[in-house]
Amino acid sequence: MLPVYKTILAPALLFQARQLRKTALRLPEAAGPRRGRFAGVNEPALRLLFVGDSSAAGVGVDWQHEALAYQTAEMVASASMRSVEWELIAKSGVTTCEALGLVTAHAPGPADVVVAALGVNDVTAQHSAKRFVADYRALLEMVAQRTGARAAVVSGLPPLHVLPAAPQPLRWYLGQCAQRLNHALSDLVFQTSNTKFVSLAWAQARDMAADKFHPGKLQYRAWAQLVAAQILALMPTDSRAACASSARAR
Repeated sequence: MLPVYKTILAPALLFQARQLRKTALRLPEAAGPRRGRFAGVNEPALRLLFVGDSSAAGVGVDWQHEALAYQTAEMVASASMRSVEWELIAKSGVTTCEALGLVTAHAPGPADVVVAALGVNDVTAQHSAKRFVADYRALLEMVAQRTGARAAVVSGLPPLHVLPAAPQPLRWYLGQCAQRLNHALSDLVFQTSNTKFVSLAWAQARDMAADKFHPGKLQYRAWAQLVAAQILALMPTDSRAACASSARAR
């Protein structure tokens, strides 16, 4: 039914999309280092590679320490008492397909876990669920081959149907498209070994950034907590047991 609604609403959708591009508040990517290390009691360091679009790049907050990658790495290091090295490769506006080229151009170092946050630009580019999933699978496979990563944490798409920056019916239509891609992505994750899915369905419009499009500070922290929990769940059982023992010793 969605293609039918798209045809019927096409004039309004095209007009509203053009207006949104003209009037939307443009926020910069978060400033600060895009790699770092948190020292811990346990070695070797767990290596995290973050790949994504504007939300992974921290648009909506001023500094990387307020954004997803830094906070996730810090939380994992604190919870596991293990050293954590992290690297961020992200750029506003990239689709999942374009993220492949972005990673290739940046030549990331070795990684144990890749954290991916993509999809909103696939919605605005009107990519089909089939293409989106194919691009995502290709990205995860390419990153694994290049970095040696054996696990991944994939974030779902945000609930675009509550997006305050977009008027109706554009907001509703984007939400429907996002849900389609989100369902296809979650199916891919559940069929892939050593891969975890983080839903963003909980995000609320009131907590968004000033542009009414990207996450605000509270949302980034809540998101980082969810991603960190999934990374910890992917750690080998013996590593988690060692972390628990260290925690009790303290």
